[in-house]
Amino acid sequence: MGPSSPARTMRLWGPRSLGVALGVFMTIGFGLQLLGGAFQRRLPRLQLRQSWATSLGSAVPSCLPRQRLVFLKTHKSGSSSVLSLLHRYGDRHGLRFALPTRYQFGYPRLFRASQVKGYHPQGGGTQPPFHILCHHMRFNLKEVLQVMPSDSFFFSIVRDPAALARSAFSYYKSTSSAFRKAPSLAAFLANPRAFYRPGGRGDYYARNLLWFDFGLPFPPEKRIKRGNPKDPDSHQGHVLPSGTGPRAQILDPNALLQPVSTVADGHSQAVSPTSFNLGSSSFIQWGLAWLDSVFDLVMVAEYFDESLVLLADALCWGLDDVVGFMHNAQAGGEQGLRAAGTGGLTAEDQQLTARARAWNNLDWALYVHFNRSLWARIEQYGQRRLKHAVAELRARREAMAKHCLQGGKALDPKYITNSQFRPFQYGSAKVLGYSLRSSLSPKDREDCERLATPELQYKDKLDAKQFPSPVSISLKTSRLLSSRHQATD
Repeated sequence: MGPSSPARTMRLWGPRSLGVALGVFMTIGFGLQLLGGAFQRRLPRLQLRQSWATSLGSAVPSCLPRQRLVFLKTHKSGSSSVLSLLHRYGDRHGLRFALPTRYQFGYPRLFRASQVKGYHPQGGGTQPPFHILCHHMRFNLKEVLQVMPSDSFFFSIVRDPAALARSAFSYYKSTSSAFRKAPSLAAFLANPRAFYRPGGRGDYYARNLLWFDFGLPFPPEKRIKRGNPKDPDSHQGHVLPSGTGPRAQILDPNALLQPVSTVADGHSQAVSPTSFNLGSSSFIQWGLAWLDSVFDLVMVAEYFDESLVLLADALCWGLDDVVGFMHNAQAGGEQGLRAAGTGGLTAEDQQLTARARAWNNLDWALYVHFNRSLWARIEQYGQRRLKHAVAELRARREAMAKHCLQGGKALDPKYITNSQFRPFQYGSAKVLGYSLRSSLSPKDREDCERLATPELQYKDKLDAKQFPSPVSISLKTSRLLSSRHQATD
């Protein structure tokens, strides 16, 4: 995953069987025709980055901060907390966001450059460059590269499908027809075919949501009938992406049935082979290899703080740049996330976990792959060094919470009276938020507001900053002229 040396890229084209080579070139050729050269435009960026020499504690950085960023905001994976960091960083440094007209880029349809507010195609007028693209979309590389330069830092986040399923069922029960018909998540996973119909309203939330968010096509057995009006982008979504990632490894489908470490103490969860059907293993390999070639880093929600340290290091940011509060968290949600990754589950919960991973088999393949790649990156970074940085990050977060927040923690929304900080409520579970202490100084309040503002309100703030309304501009102008007139009297 991420940048690669030419030598590593060339190893992809070493001696192979004629059949495999033919399949590779046919897939690449067909995919490139559809992507219009998007992969070729992204490929020059794939150069071996210097090993992470930047120390988070060093006073003088040895690299320049990265400020051209593409973050794929996946659903129910802790992505709102990452978005908050990007909002705050970009706002503080005067960076320009590629913003949707509302709050998402036409989801669940594939992203299109024309959905970016203020975007003008080449030849359509001059425009300042965008620095950050980070709001909800279904990933579409060709269109993203119309907006963002190919040397941008691409990253995203994944979550264990068992934990994601728990959160998605609660949050999207009224949105997904499959979830709405099921009396409980356990009942749904016991017999998902009784409730799930491909192409049903909102049912992309009910199965392999991560795979869907990454814009990947689905295996033939999971395709929706072509032309189904309920199938978003059915004419675009079923072609295997072009290119193979230089760090891609052959993924044995049997390996996905083996215990996979999902917690730092090494405890593992095994999935029953009898309930796990990968479909086309080569198809999944190609999907994962393609993601490896595009994304510089994929964070893992179960190792959120470790991922933040690696993100800061890769971007040459300071540790304070990634110190933030959790956003869009459901009451009890963090406990559920931890439980999904531990060995302390009841027999019933273990069965639900296994069924959720089996039903969301493509998401499980994604999670296994990026969990392994994250830990390979941790090994390169150094576990002792990482442990120290994570401890420092958590200490700073706790100190900021005590300094900024009433009660020093997230609150039930009924206790948040200021609409500026009240998070959007959706689904059956309460979404927690923050309220600031009243004794803050003006400067501290400004900093704390950036930490506590929910994503929708912050997006509106950035929108108003980048696209001030004519009324506000005329008011500012009239006030300026009035002050000048008074000064000359």
